[in-house]
Amino acid sequence: MLASLGRRWTRLSKRNLKPTWKLLNGRGVSGGAETIAKERVDAVVIGAGVVGLAVARELSLRGREVLILDAASSFGTVTSSRNSEVIHAGIYYPPNSLKAKFCVRGRELLYRYCSEHGIVHRKIGKLVVATGSSEIPKLDLLMHLGTLNGVSGLRMLEGFEAMRMEPELRCVKALLSPESGIVDTHSFMLSLVGQAENSHATFSYNTVVLSGRVEEEKMHLFVAETGSVESRCEGVVAELELIPNLVVNSAGLGAQALAKRFHGLGHRFIPSSHYARGCYFTLSGAKSPPFDKLVYPIPEEGGLGVHVTVDLNGLVKFGPDVEWIECRDDTSSFLNKFDYGVNPQRAEKFYPEIRKYYPDLKDGSLEPGYSGIRPKLSGPKQHPVDFIIQGEETHGVPGLVNLFGIESPGLTSSLAIAEHIANKFL
Repeated sequence: MLASLGRRWTRLSKRNLKPTWKLLNGRGVSGGAETIAKERVDAVVIGAGVVGLAVARELSLRGREVLILDAASSFGTVTSSRNSEVIHAGIYYPPNSLKAKFCVRGRELLYRYCSEHGIVHRKIGKLVVATGSSEIPKLDLLMHLGTLNGVSGLRMLEGFEAMRMEPELRCVKALLSPESGIVDTHSFMLSLVGQAENSHATFSYNTVVLSGRVEEEKMHLFVAETGSVESRCEGVVAELELIPNLVVNSAGLGAQALAKRFHGLGHRFIPSSHYARGCYFTLSGAKSPPFDKLVYPIPEEGGLGVHVTVDLNGLVKFGPDVEWIECRDDTSSFLNKFDYGVNPQRAEKFYPEIRKYYPDLKDGSLEPGYSGIRPKLSGPKQHPVDFIIQGEETHGVPGLVNLFGIESPGLTSSLAIAEHIANKFL
């Protein structure tokens, strides 16, 4: 434990781009009784991924004083920086689901935001391809879902039409989604941080929420520095008690683990956690990208299939695949203690999958890229589960909003999720 919590929070605030207030007024912790300082705050967002940042920005723009806490040393270090950077149209999700509604609305908001704030993006379109006649009914279903979800411009193409657009492609039929695109995720998140701070939000990185307790109809949060948690296996003592009016649990991979530490929140409201790692491989040796558009196969269990994306720098990426993994304990998910290494041997499974739609892929052209982990609410052989956004009307805890299972299309949906939370819970 630090000798002075006041010095600790002063040091943390110096890491922020624009600190606006201190949590402590020079108060420390005595060496005897463990009496920790308390501070009343307006709104706390736990987790500085793209969704947490969007929520913090929206709340602060609406006049709330927002504190954002994250265990990492910066924003967007986990799922938000380990994905395909694709702006989805909204064709994969059941009608009236949160994923469908937030993806479609979020796409509109995201394109508008990027245009207004100079965020690099490109609406390059997507082809979802059937490489055999047995896949055509699934393609027809995607067309049907997309139409019901209000996605404009969808068009079914015969194989020769799609291959005329993309000469390297091989398919028997394809669904064209012109509204799909790519975005510079880091620039988007950096812009959200800047807008939140300009509206007087404060960021505190390297800060872990150890637990929470419902008291006097408020969720009290107990926090400590990340370093003190990582260096001690047990017996970590909270260094500060926060008393917010609103708490948004946007902890991503650790959202359920965090919720289990909220005393007063019934465990029946906390869904089970499942983790699916996805690896990406990059294409080497190509003079130019083989495709101009995004190319996706028919979705597979746990993901959208090993697809090809071209980022804004022209780098061609294939992935992600699906590898179901176990988490050792809640603390591991809470502190993001996952293995993100990419085994080069996984390329052996990539080549045959990619060659179904890109038969000229050369041996040895795939190089290990990076991996990400999806925070899923369903496991192997289970039906996909929708986003869960629950407030007091569900779990009975005043001022607490839990976000569970915010996987793809979380990036596309981020601004719509923030809009929803501000409209419903403020």
